[in-house]
Amino acid sequence: MLHRGQESTDGAGGGELAVPMAWFYAEYIAEELLRTGDLMPPTSFEFRAGRDALALTIFLSDSGGELSGIRVVTQLETWLSLTAYDQPWQDWVCERMAHFTAEALERGGPSPDLELAAEAWRWLEETELLAPDLDAVPGGGAVLGEDDGPKVWTPAWRLGLPLGHLAIHLF
Repeated sequence: MLHRGQESTDGAGGGELAVPMAWFYAEYIAEELLRTGDLMPPTSFEFRAGRDALALTIFLSDSGGELSGIRVVTQLETWLSLTAYDQPWQDWVCERMAHFTAEALERGGPSPDLELAAEAWRWLEETELLAPDLDAVPGGGAVLGEDDGPKVWTPAWRLGLPLGHLAIHLF
């Protein structure tokens, strides 16, 4: 991404290519967690939903740009708690995105990392996937198999978040 007037990664400025390394790294970690869990094919929309939900969690939970390979294992418990079923993850994402946006504006311009995170969040909110109804009343009817149960159109983040949570558990 070329950002005019933005500093490059080496601080030289002059409109060089600004590489969104923090987002790419968060996305890489999320993808590796999902691949290790082997929960769905990497080419599926469900995989993308899980990867984007996990990448957002990883990226937005990083305080002060400290995300490094050594700390990944120490962050697993934090990511598990953030992605847990009873947590207000969507509200947390909105709050953190607002915080990161305000910081970027204070520094004088958009952040390429934040732009990719915002695009992932937009996709997760606006895309709906047909998924099993996890809130269906148990015993409401005879269900022969997983594919025979009730299905609902669900925002991608609602499907990706539990997949990401499970992938962390399986790691």
